[in-house]
Amino acid sequence: MRTPTAGRLAALLGTLAAALLCVLTAGAGTASAHAALTATDPRQGSVVPTAPARIELTFSEGVLLGADSVRVLDPQGTRVDTGKPGHTDGRSETASVALRPGIANGTYTVAWQAVSADSHPVAGAFTFSVGAPSKTTVEAPVAGTDPVVGTLYDIGRYAAYAGFALLVGGCAFAGVCRASRPVQKIAVGGWITLFLSTAVLLLLRGAYTGGKGAGSVLDLALLGDALSTKPGAAMLTRLLLLSAAAVFLAVLFGSYAREGSREGARADAREGAPPLRDRPALAYGLAAGGTVVAAGLAATWAAAEHASQGLQPWLAMPVDVAHLLAVGVWLGGLAALLAALRADEALPRDAVRRFSRLAFGAVCVLVVTGLYQAWRQVGSWSALTGTDYGRWLLVKVSLVAVMVGGAAFSRRWTVRLADGVRPSGPRTAAPTARTTDSPERAAQLARQRAAVAKAAGKRRRDADPARAGLRRSVLAEAAVAVVLLVVTTVLTTTQPGRAEAEQERAGRTDGGTAPATAGRTDVTIAYDTRGTNGRGTARVALDPGRPGANTVDVALTDPAGRPADVPEATVSFTEKEKGIGPLRVPLERVSAGRLRASGFQLPMAGRWQLTLTVRTSEIDQVTEIENVEIND
Repeated sequence: MRTPTAGRLAALLGTLAAALLCVLTAGAGTASAHAALTATDPRQGSVVPTAPARIELTFSEGVLLGADSVRVLDPQGTRVDTGKPGHTDGRSETASVALRPGIANGTYTVAWQAVSADSHPVAGAFTFSVGAPSKTTVEAPVAGTDPVVGTLYDIGRYAAYAGFALLVGGCAFAGVCRASRPVQKIAVGGWITLFLSTAVLLLLRGAYTGGKGAGSVLDLALLGDALSTKPGAAMLTRLLLLSAAAVFLAVLFGSYAREGSREGARADAREGAPPLRDRPALAYGLAAGGTVVAAGLAATWAAAEHASQGLQPWLAMPVDVAHLLAVGVWLGGLAALLAALRADEALPRDAVRRFSRLAFGAVCVLVVTGLYQAWRQVGSWSALTGTDYGRWLLVKVSLVAVMVGGAAFSRRWTVRLADGVRPSGPRTAAPTARTTDSPERAAQLARQRAAVAKAAGKRRRDADPARAGLRRSVLAEAAVAVVLLVVTTVLTTTQPGRAEAEQERAGRTDGGTAPATAGRTDVTIAYDTRGTNGRGTARVALDPGRPGANTVDVALTDPAGRPADVPEATVSFTEKEKGIGPLRVPLERVSAGRLRASGFQLPMAGRWQLTLTVRTSEIDQVTEIENVEIND
């Protein structure tokens, strides 16, 4: 038999486990990540002797491509790519496009735009030269998400997650703990929220990924393009599954409740039907059907977002489904418990205890799936403090600590909650209608009876200190959960540590010392000014990379691979052994995130120290140093 002490310990352990989960994961099943450009062929900023047949790009994860995902422009701004972009050898993390034969020498600009596996659009641009750099280059516009569309899409995305949690948690609470009118409102409200937000997301999808404005939301062509992609098909499937969920809700809160009222007393009909465990046949049928529908809804996220791409998708997708279901049971059940506590009805202690056991099982699933997701997304302990993603997770730790404290108070009030016993006290007699009263008088008396009953219920509810204390404690937990959801929103727009580390490793060679190659020397430097938009990568190219006159080309990009137009960036060279320097490079702005200096003189070969200083605001600045080998 489960003792009260064991129950309290289990509930507390469940809360602590949930806190650990929130610390280790970015959110309820969002699996937030963005595809990062890790390699290009030809290399960014390189000079190739002859024109390549194709342009190839490699990303940190799979991407979805459109008709104009890769555009190649010559120095005059004319497109020289031909055909539709595609994946190299069928690998979803690549993109390639063919070039017209016989293109002339000069500097070419490659503008790319794709949709990462987590359904976020990513874009960027880079240059390469054929034969020799040209005197002029074209600045290719990089299509970004419209701010209004992006804001609406983010709101819709998290409204969908909230609706899913309310729908699943409300139904689980009704089936296992107690089915009542307030719980029904939670579940139905979740269904409506999920349906409307999914429909809005589907309409916004084309404009969101295509960089269009809010006026193009109703463009049927964009809607057709969205439906042809995996995320669009997943959202359409979600809408179809919600039709089955509506039938499930009707049975759970309709026929089921009527059956319970026939078998029980009139009070059961007013205050809620008995738990499903009292009717095994109906309970098993509803449990099986509800689990299938809920798992199908969760799979529409897992199949279209980051879990379906990258590392171990065969395991990540079912883990993501289990993670989402556990989150729905836990957070949605918490909302259902709060609604039941606020209602004018006695909430039996046994129902609260059943919810504690239900939440404990959910957080056990959350711990297992959350640890796996954390390893898959973060990748290393150093990423917790060395990346924006990790630092936001640490912010989340402090919020979770507050939530744990509130949950401890909830567990204490749960034990003290009266088992359906209402405080005694004077009862106000409600006016009754007489047979001689007119219809208008009867209606007035009915309204008075309802008001008296509501006031009496409120007095009885507030007179129970344990019930009031538990209600306040659960409300505090829910408030902290809302703040956690805001932090999760930020996390979903932040590149995970694993992807960022892969991008930086792809850009660095030979432990940070740039090797001297034929005709060119390249250096890749990661910087972080610790300010807003202060993280990025600088790629410094010296051509020909030998003593004498050199062209120095500096390209600054943000963590998503987009050009970073900073207020100031300087480069200098110093030869420590011979005491030469620092020699400052006279850089001039060419385009957003691109600086160049021609005719910079390096007097001799040797091991030169390259010093890069980047300023992103009036007070945020950083200096990074790399070694460069210059050969004769």
